[in-house]
Amino acid sequence: MTLTYYLGAIAAIAVSLSILMTGAWLVQQRTGNSGWVDTIWTFSLGLVGAGSALWPLAGAAPNARQWLVAALVAVWSVRLGSHIAIRTRGITDDPRYAAFAKNWGADSPKKMFLFLQNQGFASIPLVFAIFVASRFPSEALRPQDYLGVLILFAGIVGETVSDAQLKTFRTDPANKGKVCDIGLWRWSRHPNYFFEWLCWLAYPVIALSLDYPWGVATLLAPLFMFWILRYVTGVPPLEEQMLLSRGDSYRAYQARTSAFFPMPPKPLSDKSLPKESMKEATE
Repeated sequence: MTLTYYLGAIAAIAVSLSILMTGAWLVQQRTGNSGWVDTIWTFSLGLVGAGSALWPLAGAAPNARQWLVAALVAVWSVRLGSHIAIRTRGITDDPRYAAFAKNWGADSPKKMFLFLQNQGFASIPLVFAIFVASRFPSEALRPQDYLGVLILFAGIVGETVSDAQLKTFRTDPANKGKVCDIGLWRWSRHPNYFFEWLCWLAYPVIALSLDYPWGVATLLAPLFMFWILRYVTGVPPLEEQMLLSRGDSYRAYQARTSAFFPMPPKPLSDKSLPKESMKEATE
């Protein structure tokens, strides 16, 4: 497979994502609920990713690895997309996108369109990693292919457990106004984001090999996902909202709990927090 072949795949992925994110913009404009953006993005990534994995190689039918990789991204997409869709049905708007729209003012429709197009183009490394992993030059499945499956399913299970623990905490009236600090949330402030990132390690595990130089490109997926979740659209805006709504309780939580990677909680001291935060942390 030549450089032209891979560049053509990137172009096809880019066009597909652009069209689908245009659809996300139309839905957002029509419903006024920007929560559907993330739902459509997730299903779009699954659709384009599975399609790219199954794209014929030299006219031949898809091999076992192509089907395996396509199945992995499809399972990921259906699980996460369904979860976001259920959540979106219960809200009127996503607070993160709503804040963007408020800042954009009258230019909001135009800037939202450009924002979603950028989101689609920024997702190219994710789909390209899927495409590259599916084209490892060996039709027979290897142990590392099965390891990739285990990693992705570990990520899905961890994310599902995290979401369930948060939902259980929030539905208890006794926890109203409190910070979720149970189960996996005691070890990470965003365990759902961590396990989402873990899912994307599956593709480098499947593709990395000295015999397959293109496999290095699959590292873009976990690197990009870590950057976007930890520093751009994941942790920063969510923690800003939590600080506004929970105040010192959340500051205490930040002081003792890892932001992303699960780690044992840190012991608090009088020097690490203001008195108000220490009081909240020990109640």
